Amino acid sequence: MSQPPSPQPGPSRSLFRTKSIEQTIADSHEPGRELKRTLTAWDLMILGVAVAVGAGIFSVGARAAGSFAGPAVTVSFMLAALACALAIMCYAEFASSIPVAGSAYTYTYATLGEFLAWIIGWDLILELLTAGAVIAKYWGIYLAMVFELLDVHIPTTIDVLGIGVDWGPLFIVSVFTALLIMGTKMSARVNNVFTIIKVGIVLFVIVVGLTYFNADNLTPFIPPAVPAEGGGADAWSQSLFSWMTGAEPAKYGVAGVLSGAALVFFAFIGFDVVATSAEEVKDPQRTLPLGIFGGLALVTLLYIGVAFALTGMVPYTLLAEAENPSLATAFVAVGAGWAAQVISIGILVGLTTVIMVLLMGLSRVLLAMSRDGLLPRWLSVTSETRKTPVRLQLISGAAVALLAGFTQVEILEEMINIGTLSAFVLVSIAVVVLRHKRPDLPRAYRVPFSPVLPIVSAALCFYLMLNLTTLTWVRFAVWLAIGAAIYFAYGRRHARVGLPSAP
Repeated sequence: MSQPPSPQPGPSRSLFRTKSIEQTIADSHEPGRELKRTLTAWDLMILGVAVAVGAGIFSVGARAAGSFAGPAVTVSFMLAALACALAIMCYAEFASSIPVAGSAYTYTYATLGEFLAWIIGWDLILELLTAGAVIAKYWGIYLAMVFELLDVHIPTTIDVLGIGVDWGPLFIVSVFTALLIMGTKMSARVNNVFTIIKVGIVLFVIVVGLTYFNADNLTPFIPPAVPAEGGGADAWSQSLFSWMTGAEPAKYGVAGVLSGAALVFFAFIGFDVVATSAEEVKDPQRTLPLGIFGGLALVTLLYIGVAFALTGMVPYTLLAEAENPSLATAFVAVGAGWAAQVISIGILVGLTTVIMVLLMGLSRVLLAMSRDGLLPRWLSVTSETRKTPVRLQLISGAAVALLAGFTQVEILEEMINIGTLSAFVLVSIAVVVLRHKRPDLPRAYRVPFSPVLPIVSAALCFYLMLNLTTLTWVRFAVWLAIGAAIYFAYGRRHARVGLPSAP
């Protein structure tokens, strides 16, 4: 008599159980939890520009030129764009093969397993929640500056039970939360208008800046390396790489250009958010790659144009001497202070669209996780008429507004970067894994020279993570520990993949 086979640990017990791509796509059509495909390639391209071109375009280039690269900051932007393009290639392959909400979380679930998918989803929540709150906070600050420039006497802080509350972040988050609830297409139309306005302001700044161009300011193009000031910073404010190796921060020279690239790379962060809209895109196999790469190309041209105009206007040494260098610093130095006022308005408009895209991205990641059961399923219900996740959009808006209006969330600014880069690393690795596991899967777009380029992408993004401070890494570890506790207490037991039959 034959013996029954010994019980084996099935997929329902494994931390690395995966969700099939076919099931992932089928779940996106679940009645009551589906989104509506309304976005075009143009909408996607504008979404990418909207989330990447914010206040950073007016400041990060100046900081990189003054502190690290000098006039060669344009090269720093090119290198950063290349690193971003490598990661975006991986996102584009996934988005065209698995066109559903969730971005890196969904891709990881299909390749590397549930626990890593939860971790990356938890990271995306960190990135989008923190970014939304930080940007909303700065929106309130720049609103006050614009009121002052226009001589409008409206207080931006109100007293609530003896507590000073900045109403600007609460207002802008509420407006876009309401728009996103009304429909993704309507929100995209508003976003397109604001984005076109801010691109116009950026082009205006570039053209005006070039009228003050002096070729002598570009010499030497790569300044000779000098010892960096502040090399003896405390362990918490040092980069993890510097702390582990004892390396001194680079200033100028070739190493400075590379350090500048690490800094300006964060101006490109946000393109991963575009992939979260995959489930709302018409003809996703064609539209997603076109929209993602079109947005990246436009943003890269704008950044390089701003950096070239900036370093041609004033010597990089002037930027190095400024406490908080920006484009405004350069315009004031050449006697065009009026342009600084235009820049302040441009920043306000720029931040407006960033907030909208981040709010949308946050709710879509939460939708994918709750639809899978890793978060409560009742969260993933969508509107019968508009097909938008009303509950999640309200919760996301409330969380962002409360953080921005009532806390000093700006001190967590680097948490945005580490959350994004960790997603970039895993998505780059996951492309290689999916090629091996599912070579038969139809792919409208394929990363060229795989697995070499995806591995290079993962290595570059991990290197950039090492350039973040040790304090950021400690905070990141705490966030991950909280996430792991929630997963083992709730997510693992309620995941639909682990149930005999999905409800």
